[in-house]
Amino acid sequence: MKELQSVKQRFGIIGNHEGLNRAIDIAVQVAPTDLSVLITGESGTGKEVFPQVIHTYSIRKHGPYIAVNCGAIPEGTIDSELFGHEKGAFTGATDSRKGYFEVANGGTIFLDEVAELPLSTQVRLLRVLESGEFIRVGSSKVQKTDVRVITATNIDIVRAVATGKFREDLFYRLNTVPVRIPPLRERGEDIILLFRKFAVDFAERYRMPAIRPDSEAREMLVHYYWPGNVRQLKNTTEQISVIEQDREITVVILSRYLPDYQSGRLPVPINAPGGPDFNTEREILYKVLFDMKSDMHDLKNLVYDLLNSGTDADNLTESGARAARNLFNDSAVRRPAFESPQSPQMGYVPPRENRVIEDTEEVVEESLSLTDREKELIKKALEKNNGKRKLAAAELGISERTLYRKIKEYDLDD
Repeated sequence: MKELQSVKQRFGIIGNHEGLNRAIDIAVQVAPTDLSVLITGESGTGKEVFPQVIHTYSIRKHGPYIAVNCGAIPEGTIDSELFGHEKGAFTGATDSRKGYFEVANGGTIFLDEVAELPLSTQVRLLRVLESGEFIRVGSSKVQKTDVRVITATNIDIVRAVATGKFREDLFYRLNTVPVRIPPLRERGEDIILLFRKFAVDFAERYRMPAIRPDSEAREMLVHYYWPGNVRQLKNTTEQISVIEQDREITVVILSRYLPDYQSGRLPVPINAPGGPDFNTEREILYKVLFDMKSDMHDLKNLVYDLLNSGTDADNLTESGARAARNLFNDSAVRRPAFESPQSPQMGYVPPRENRVIEDTEEVVEESLSLTDREKELIKKALEKNNGKRKLAAAELGISERTLYRKIKEYDLDD
């Protein structure tokens, strides 16, 4: 317990939540080893503090400590940043450069947002973790490094593995020791402690009295969702400290700075594994139309069953009979081939297995020929621009020379 409080004071960690204490305890216990640690938690929970704790309490504490935000480095340069490059390896590589893994030799490297790494970089990282070997971009020479790798992510990395966005073998290599940081909304009274700490800090910075929440405002702070976690709480406290004249914060004042995320957090549809994946509005529309057509067939079958069970138009209500007649006499629906032309009103209805229900809707196959599409687009562009080929070519995104050739090829001179 004494060591736990010492760590909190040294690194400015505030709170007594069980999940937070557990995360600190794991970090301290695993620090003397060289095991890989994966820190998970929502954005804004303070994940970046725990790699520093691990490094400080490790045997590598006198070695270099490098923190890398993988999500902030462009995909085209991430390999060069991590593993270095040789002179001339790519455009702009005017000199050789050491990568982070080479610079951090003998120390610790913290890869934040590790799930953002491209798959090709993940392969390189796996090799470093397994053998300590890496190759600079543009080189064929294998180099060695001795680093402790700590990673963090704010996404569901297990789901990323399931969808193929993150390598499974790399996940298990990084997740030797998992550390979960609880979100702020789960930490209860820790929220009040953090609010008071931030209020005092900003009071000293801006030379003004510290703000203090009343009892109702404290309840609102504790029960708020906090989607931005500690980062949002800190920003909110700073805004109130600077803007509000009244130093005692009420629910009315606090509500101005806390948007109602509870009512605005709509459910997001997630495709089930193996289920349909609709990428465009057109695909969704097609699905809706097919479902509507299926429902119409079911409705027709239902009416057939009613009629076949002995319920004729005379036993239906006047509105029901009219609706039944419209269903089968409407111009959009063909009269079934088995219906007798001499039958009064609805006629004879045979059993389900002997009837065929058809729609008169004519399905026109859309041409998928690229040539036809190209020809049609050129004609429309010419018509839209009153035959002015220069304007038509500009709208089509092609040169006038290409347009002239296409006009001649498709015989569109007229």
